[in-house]
Amino acid sequence: MRAAAAVFLALLSGEGAVSAAPDLEGVPRYDHILVIIAENQSQARMTGHPEWAPNLNRLAAQYGSATRFYAESHPSEPNYIAMAGGDTFGIRDDDAYYCKPGMKDPFCGRTERPGYADHSIAAKSLADQLAERHLTWKNYLEDIPAPGSLVPRWPNADHPAPGKPFSLYAAKHSGLINFASVHDAPEAVRREHLVGFDALFADLASGSMPNYAEIVPNQCNDMHGLSGADVPADCHGAEGLIRRGDAEIGMLVDRIMRAPVWAGGNTAIVITFDENDGGARDGEPQGCCGYDPSSAANFGGGQIMTLVIANHGPRHAADPTPYNHYSLLRTVEDAFGISEHLRHAGDDAKGVVAMRPLFALVPAP
Repeated sequence: MRAAAAVFLALLSGEGAVSAAPDLEGVPRYDHILVIIAENQSQARMTGHPEWAPNLNRLAAQYGSATRFYAESHPSEPNYIAMAGGDTFGIRDDDAYYCKPGMKDPFCGRTERPGYADHSIAAKSLADQLAERHLTWKNYLEDIPAPGSLVPRWPNADHPAPGKPFSLYAAKHSGLINFASVHDAPEAVRREHLVGFDALFADLASGSMPNYAEIVPNQCNDMHGLSGADVPADCHGAEGLIRRGDAEIGMLVDRIMRAPVWAGGNTAIVITFDENDGGARDGEPQGCCGYDPSSAANFGGGQIMTLVIANHGPRHAADPTPYNHYSLLRTVEDAFGISEHLRHAGDDAKGVVAMRPLFALVPAP
């Protein structure tokens, strides 16, 4: 603990930092940021059962850990949207990206609820910011049925897949899809940005990773879990889900570290969760930094594990600064030289700050 605290204090003071290109808010420029997103587990559960999640606990001890990181809401979808756009935009359910008030659709189950928000968001997102600066991005979605697909869930009753459980892929776990600039783009453009894990592994091998990536495992491998026919035994129940998800994330981190993207330039892997499961409250605050306990869509989604693994970044660093997904978005913007902070990502008055200590550059040993 003393070593971790010493590293954290040194980073705060700037001692040992490697000079880099001009930065914003003390965040150095990064060539690649790859965000792996898991589901529904609290910080307390992940650290309280290290035998269930040996990879994540090892990475937390070896690299950088944000020890007070919070989600924005329950359930999942608003948190993914917050990462992409700096707000939940009033969305407080997992309905499909095209759902509107009063709409009747199998994937729009809450549209009669008072105050229901349009799930198609016309506002600017991180994807737009990156495109404006000629930076590249991809959303790697395990088991998406085809590149560029906009199907809300797959397999489903209309499109079953032998041997696969329903809803193995869920578009609700891509906040980027909710933005009109993404889902209304021509199919050829969507096919470049919304891709499967086959594309991820090919891009890693070829050295053609985008500047920014969101990497989302399927609902068995991201610790969410499923029920019904053809569901594997370890795709439900806390221990099985965490063990399975930990193995998946360990595999992804290992493949990234063996790829050309890890050898050159500044690259960071961020591992975060959408929210905790809503049950592990422990008397602690449920949010921070721009959240509103009185809001139905931004009331806090609980404390979650979030790690930063940077090829030239800190080691054995535990950062106790309060952060949330708005903080992560702000940090990504800064790391790519984007001075515009979208919505709550720019909420200085409420304590939203960049995750500078965990993205700092330190000398090689």
